[in-house]
Amino acid sequence: MKKNNSQTVLLAGATGYLGSFITKALVQGQYKIKLIARSPERLESLESETVKIIKAEVTKPKSLKGICEGVTTVISTVGITRQKDGLTYMDVDYQANLNLLNEAKKAGVKKFIYVSAINGDKYRHLKIFEAKEKFVSELKASGIHYTIVRPNGFFSDMKDFLQMAKSGRVYLFGDGNQKFNPIAGEDLANFIYELLDTNVKEVSVGGPDILSLNDISKMALQTLNKPVKITRLPDGFRKFIIWSLRKFTNVKTYGPIEFFLTLMAKDNIAPKYGKHRLINFYQQNS
Repeated sequence: MKKNNSQTVLLAGATGYLGSFITKALVQGQYKIKLIARSPERLESLESETVKIIKAEVTKPKSLKGICEGVTTVISTVGITRQKDGLTYMDVDYQANLNLLNEAKKAGVKKFIYVSAINGDKYRHLKIFEAKEKFVSELKASGIHYTIVRPNGFFSDMKDFLQMAKSGRVYLFGDGNQKFNPIAGEDLANFIYELLDTNVKEVSVGGPDILSLNDISKMALQTLNKPVKITRLPDGFRKFIIWSLRKFTNVKTYGPIEFFLTLMAKDNIAPKYGKHRLINFYQQNS
């Protein structure tokens, strides 16, 4: 995996699901790395001559002052699915990334890689994508060379099906034939690593297997040695749930639900990449 590692890479989100895999890839590639962490003790075992751990919070611009000095490339996986700690999607997915981008511009960073999500530009009406795509617009207008990565669902998101399967039944909306190809965190990290020396501006990516919701439900149940019992609810019920949550709850409640229910209502198929398969992930986590 060794590449042109004369670069110094700053990674924001290093302690997260995807960030931990990107960190591993960068360390193996012998890059000079700066890792931002709110709790640096979680990364202290990685610190070395080429790996610097920096205590900072992307939501607090003062803590980022000068953080990009000497950096050639910034990678940001900063983003939330569920709002917590009093922080909104706009606080994190938009403003925190903008804080980082502002520092990158001041320091003359050459490239900024941002991880969004598949078809985010088509779903800007969703609260989570509204924030992500607002930042994408800022990044495109920044003058910095950029790459926007749009991955399909993560394997970790597919745990919800495994959790449902434990009860002996999986519930779906519609006929269950909607297809997508979720991707493992390790595969996505390697994909992002390979983008470091490219001029790709925007790219979607998914895992090696295209699966329907029926396929995934069956896989989850069979992994747990359960009979295949799938209840398919009318799609109109899904729409009613989204409408009701938007009307009677706040964005903290409905944001992640409308995100998943909307994206899983249609096919979302990205170019295939990687070697890890969902069946193996389920077997390891069952």
